[in-house]
Amino acid sequence: MWKEIEMRKKKLPIGIENFEQLRKEDFYYIDKTGFIADLLHNWGAVNLFTRPRRFGKTLNMSMLEHFFGVDGDKSIFDGLEISKKTELIEEYMGKYPVISVSLKGIDARSYELAYQMAVQVIIEAAAKFYFLLDSEKLNEHDKTAYKDLLDKDMNEGTLGSSLRKLSGMLEKHYGIKVIVLIDEYDVPLAKAHANGYYDQMISLIRSLLGEVLKTNNSLKLAVLTGCLRISKESIFTGLNNLKVRSVTDVRFDKYFGFTDAEVRSLLEYYGYPDCYDAAKKWYDGYHFGNVDVYCPWDVLNYCDSLLDDKDAQPENYWINTSSNDAVKRFIEESADAATKRELECLVAGEAITKEIHQELTYAEIYQTIDNIWSLLFTTGYLTQRGRAEGRQMKLVIPNLEIRDIFVTQIMEFFKENVKKDGDMLNRFCDALQNEDVENVEKIFTEYLRKTISIRDTAVRTEMKENFYHGVLLGILGVKTRWGISSNREMGEGYADILAEPDTGDMGIIIEVKYAHDGDLEGACKEALKQIEYTKYEDDLEDDGVENILKYGIACYKKRCRVMLAEKQKGNL
Repeated sequence: MWKEIEMRKKKLPIGIENFEQLRKEDFYYIDKTGFIADLLHNWGAVNLFTRPRRFGKTLNMSMLEHFFGVDGDKSIFDGLEISKKTELIEEYMGKYPVISVSLKGIDARSYELAYQMAVQVIIEAAAKFYFLLDSEKLNEHDKTAYKDLLDKDMNEGTLGSSLRKLSGMLEKHYGIKVIVLIDEYDVPLAKAHANGYYDQMISLIRSLLGEVLKTNNSLKLAVLTGCLRISKESIFTGLNNLKVRSVTDVRFDKYFGFTDAEVRSLLEYYGYPDCYDAAKKWYDGYHFGNVDVYCPWDVLNYCDSLLDDKDAQPENYWINTSSNDAVKRFIEESADAATKRELECLVAGEAITKEIHQELTYAEIYQTIDNIWSLLFTTGYLTQRGRAEGRQMKLVIPNLEIRDIFVTQIMEFFKENVKKDGDMLNRFCDALQNEDVENVEKIFTEYLRKTISIRDTAVRTEMKENFYHGVLLGILGVKTRWGISSNREMGEGYADILAEPDTGDMGIIIEVKYAHDGDLEGACKEALKQIEYTKYEDDLEDDGVENILKYGIACYKKRCRVMLAEKQKGNL
């Protein structure tokens, strides 16, 4: 009986960005059609919505296309919030020609290839209206111009004016002005900046958007989406009818992302209400306008994993949807002590107050550490707490998932820099091998002080220990000829770290403890007691290793204490 009920559940719309497909093929849908009514009530000729990736921008754009478009099945809106707005439906639904393009696929290493991709986007947009070639409202000159929009060899002038010309032809044919939807308008700029052809691409995008949005008498309404609000001086020069709706704006705040109530309902629908707390800790915490929201991509993927395994744990689903360059660059630029402390505070769950500039160009975003703070905010790696005072905002890492991205990148940065500290770390390993406890403690403490530490008062002690465990493994990695194993099954338990120097006659067992109360000596003794209790050395002795060193290392923030267990008589 239960399986029959499960089979009747709606499908989870993971990766489904076409509104019509989602509605017709029985996918679960969280109703965001109130966005349409709010958009029409708060009229702006050109509207730009900036949100981080994976927050439903593309699905909302598809929803607008199907609502306004003259062709299509309007029954897909039946039963949704917008269906109650009868006056709006009568006036706007199915009444407009719609040009809808997405620029997020323009991702190339060279301008030449990116240009070809842009041409293909325009060809596909124009090809939807092939009936224009037979239109009695268009003259031969118009039809020739339309054919130019289907030419894979179109020049930059034709490409730049393409959307304006297409909207003019559609107005002639239908006798009504056109709605233009441009999704992820800034992706080509991000890719161009990363690959060295930014100036060429910004010229092309400025021409394409400028003509269709500024000098277009056939335009009724335009909606654009993107991650960043590119400054007017860069792209939107002279565009006085632009309304920008960013993550700080109250209006439209609940239409991108899932609200708390929506996530509760989704988990209850699929039979996992007990997983609400885990979902909240991992995927909630973004603050848009006056609303706290979850990342939809993560919630849907987590729910899907629960359908496979009811005991599934939350995972980081966001980390592989982008290169996370903003976090990488931020960590690389955190060389000065003040910024490093601020980064450590963020990872520890604390708030940092910064002046945020939402209007930047891609050429500016990595120029200063202050601009990188702004980039982290606009792209969702940091979010706002409390009310802003002018441009001053209290910033935090929104949830455990984003914290995990920071921690992962910090550890990657640490591993990349280990080789630069080769002399110091070789001295550490030598001291470890030579039973020089004083220098083991001194060098490790010195290294902790220069390393970006990862701490969080809210996480369990064993999670704090993971950081120090990782640092020790990274340090020991400088000895490429040593055998290093982590959490290896030995005796009656698992050794934190086992190091076997290349001499072949020595084994070094290290147990790491976090001194949650600051009692380093007590934590060290506890570590040594654990080594004795679990008999880690048994396997080494069975392998003929006679010289076994057992270290207890206790850490608290950037302090450490090291103890070496006394050797037994049979272990000389």
